[in-house]
Amino acid sequence: MKMKTQGASLLTRPLIVTLLASFCCLLWGSAIPMINLGYRLFAIAEGATATQILFAGCRFFLAGVLTLLIAAAQRRGSVRLRATGWGKAVRLALVQTIAQYVFFYIGVAHTESVKGSIILGLSAFVAILTACYLFRSERMNALKWLGGLIGVAGVVLVNLDGTKLDASVSLTGEGFLLISMLASACSAGMIKRYGQSENPVALSGWQFVIGGAVMAAAGALLGGRLHPQRAEAVVVLLYLAALSAVAYTLWAVLLKANPVSRVAVYMFLEPVFGVLLSLALVNSQTGVSLLRCCAALVLVCLSILIIGRGQKEEGV
Repeated sequence: MKMKTQGASLLTRPLIVTLLASFCCLLWGSAIPMINLGYRLFAIAEGATATQILFAGCRFFLAGVLTLLIAAAQRRGSVRLRATGWGKAVRLALVQTIAQYVFFYIGVAHTESVKGSIILGLSAFVAILTACYLFRSERMNALKWLGGLIGVAGVVLVNLDGTKLDASVSLTGEGFLLISMLASACSAGMIKRYGQSENPVALSGWQFVIGGAVMAAAGALLGGRLHPQRAEAVVVLLYLAALSAVAYTLWAVLLKANPVSRVAVYMFLEPVFGVLLSLALVNSQTGVSLLRCCAALVLVCLSILIIGRGQKEEGV
């Protein structure tokens, strides 16, 4: 019991939260260029939705297996869930994996990249709002509002490249991306709540296995097929699975030990990291300037500091 208390205390230290949460967002940011690379290596066409869902399903099923191996390697942990835990794992799989990523892949195919990136970049602020108003696990205050809006400004700044944003919306485009964003935000509150009574690592692993299996089966039934062009294709798929396993495991553990807003605010870093990594790894000729990325990063860091101050006002 004493060791568990010490571990929980360690995970609430600001420096530890910053390092681990930022590392998670760096991994998630790297997924964007690696998914694009995976599409090329598996010869997946831009509009091949069924194959994209199959690809994502295989990724998350493998991520679940890796996560369960991590749980099994923990002497204090276990891959077993309580009798009531299986229902929680299924509900989390429906929201965090199936709803979030099925709507994501379809929505991305029918939305301009700038608008899509901005919509998905709002997940951090929406996660804070759902934690405060839907799950009521903490209170909202003026500093959280201010920090959240500054973080949103950073996301918008890093994604605007001079492209005109029109007001047109479609259900299968912007509508599906909004559903994906809401699913992502709600999953943070669910992990926080479910993690109090279940091993968050095992819970994350089983929801990946369930969600990934459903997505892979659906993609295959809809006609999706994977055709790796080179051996590197398998390496990319394994990397995507590993980053999901590591990032979501750390994220679930952090959410169990901290208020949602203290952790979720770091999600503002994900699109910034994604753009920076795309600049470095995929296309250095993109219209996004390094100066604008740095300005967005400053805004996001300011947002993190302000929301952290808001948490201190509550005494948590």
